[in-house]
Amino acid sequence: MSEQKPWTMKRVVAASSAGTAFEWYDFFIFGSLATTIQKVFFAGLDPTAGLVAALGLFAAGFAFRPLGALIFGVVGDRLGRKGAFLATVSLMGASTFLIGILPTYATAGIIAPLLLILLRILQGVALGGEYGGAAIYVAEHSPDDRRGEMTGWIQITASLGLIAGLLVILGTRSAVGEDAFLAWGWRIPFLFSVLLLIVSVWLRFKLSESPAFAKLKEEGEICHAPLREAFGRWENLRRVLIAFFGIMCAQGAVWYLSFFYIQVFLTKSLGVPEPTKDALVLAMTVVSAPLYVFFGWLSDRIGRKPVMIGGMLLALVAYLPGFHGMAAAANPALVEAQRAQPVVVYTDPSTCSVQFDPAGTRQFKTACDIGKSLLAGTGISYRETRSDDGRTVVAVGDERIEIPDGGALSGPELKALKDDTGKTLKAALTAEGYPAKADPARMNIPVMFFWLMVFAVASTALYGPQAAALVEMFPTNIRYTAMSLPYHVGTGWVGGFLPVTSFALATITGNVYASLWYPAVFTLISVVVALLFIRETRGKPLDEI
Repeated sequence: MSEQKPWTMKRVVAASSAGTAFEWYDFFIFGSLATTIQKVFFAGLDPTAGLVAALGLFAAGFAFRPLGALIFGVVGDRLGRKGAFLATVSLMGASTFLIGILPTYATAGIIAPLLLILLRILQGVALGGEYGGAAIYVAEHSPDDRRGEMTGWIQITASLGLIAGLLVILGTRSAVGEDAFLAWGWRIPFLFSVLLLIVSVWLRFKLSESPAFAKLKEEGEICHAPLREAFGRWENLRRVLIAFFGIMCAQGAVWYLSFFYIQVFLTKSLGVPEPTKDALVLAMTVVSAPLYVFFGWLSDRIGRKPVMIGGMLLALVAYLPGFHGMAAAANPALVEAQRAQPVVVYTDPSTCSVQFDPAGTRQFKTACDIGKSLLAGTGISYRETRSDDGRTVVAVGDERIEIPDGGALSGPELKALKDDTGKTLKAALTAEGYPAKADPARMNIPVMFFWLMVFAVASTALYGPQAAALVEMFPTNIRYTAMSLPYHVGTGWVGGFLPVTSFALATITGNVYASLWYPAVFTLISVVVALLFIRETRGKPLDEI
């Protein structure tokens, strides 16, 4: 029996990790293709509104993850871990494949984005039940003194899924070209998921039930009302709240900024070409992947708490210098132009609206709205000040562009006005030294990669020990339900809404770096709560909780 145990543990980790990596692949290709999704499914919207809508749809998948956590948490605690995560992987695979065969906006109109929203919701529900099941299944098989290391392999699956997604996207783009990729090639990453689905279901089907759950079942200790037990008793609810505020707020902020919002920042605000961005993020993801297991292993030696808090603090101090450093390295001409010729919007503030429209239904007709939305679409920071005569004028160095009002115009006329004004504004920006996009010859790739790795180290230090820490917080009979909800509220709501909210903050304030307030606040909350309330649990036997 002792000779068989290592193989058994390897099979447990491999099957659990492979299925979870596949689900992350399905979920993340959507985020990596946000700008393509915008063009294919939101072609009827303004470019800025289209991007915000695409990011909002990315967030919608996350919004439904807590619902999946509750549904499959109850299934996992009442019927078993294996059945729950077999169902989640099947639902995710089917939803992703169907996205690959959806009609586009050009062929089906509004029906296309509506169907996309439905499938995105199903993806969120599936992923909501996945992570908790896989992490718990591995943890309940692991030796007490190696639980951080073993569950670190579950944590690495997020990177493996992202790596697989980026590789398929890059490979498809290179093989068919940008025009064909936009026309039909974007479907390939979604359709490819059916192969991964077959492998994942086969691996998981061969697994047996976890020993901890099997013991509960044998002893008749299974909880028949896990929702009431997990959230109706203060002792357990308190643990749920500590898990959310002490770990998951930071997790949602740090990880999704590091691996997703950075992609929007590089392309939208800095003008980095998509292939360059994809290659950088892929390299960062590959290099950082082993760190999840390393930090999980380290938490077995020195404790979960110091490793996770260390990751939070590193992110907190790196947010502002890191994004400024990436801007200077990626597009120095833009930074120089902003410093030498800052953009100022002279307007009547009472005519300005909040430049945030996730539904894509508002038209922003006033002169102030038109001017600010056009600037927001370029990713250029600007300062707003009150005009003497109520007119809206965008000042770029010596250039002055008066923005016309479109209040009386119809949809097509308004679009034409915005297009013409946008061309005039871009010409003025170009004349004053603002680059249309980042110059590859001036990019400092090593510096860009350094800052990406700083955020990757912060993310992996927080995420690596996290599965073990969460599993060790809850008793076996409610573990699936109680652990899954705070995890998916943190990653699903705090993390999932980070790209769209951060982009909105930059748009609202006119400052691209204002987007960093969102992750900074949530990270700080977790640092304080973790220091005050989280207990060290490394090496603790699960049956003593």
